[in-house]
Amino acid sequence: MIKKILLLLLSIAPFLCQGQDILGKWKTIDSDSGEAQSIVELYKRDGKVYGKIVKLFRKEGQDPDPICDDCPEDDPRYGKKIIGMEIIKDLEKDGSEYVDGTVLKPDEGRIYKCKIWLEDGKLNIRGYWGFLYKTQEWIRAE
Repeated sequence: MIKKILLLLLSIAPFLCQGQDILGKWKTIDSDSGEAQSIVELYKRDGKVYGKIVKLFRKEGQDPDPICDDCPEDDPRYGKKIIGMEIIKDLEKDGSEYVDGTVLKPDEGRIYKCKIWLEDGKLNIRGYWGFLYKTQEWIRAE
């Protein structure tokens, strides 16, 4: 009986752990309007976490496939399509957080220092500009 219970626990453990992982697709939510803005996929490369936009939620009359014309002109993302764009770069794990990275807000063209962490099943992303910061909650995309 104990062997069966142990086998069952071992078979579901990967699924339980997956819920605590930051990697995967996340729905970004505008903190002012509460509306979904995009789906961002977080992934690892060379031991760091990166994130790219894989889908945009656009309103009627908005360009369904916009380019980043507000990005800084000296940034390689300037003039590139936002869908597929890497907006989160170089996050490193530090305890339960990922820190020392940057996040680009393509609709503003601003690049912020950032950190992310999981809390109550939601992903918190905090962007810093000097000593000022803003935190958004993202929810796991299905």
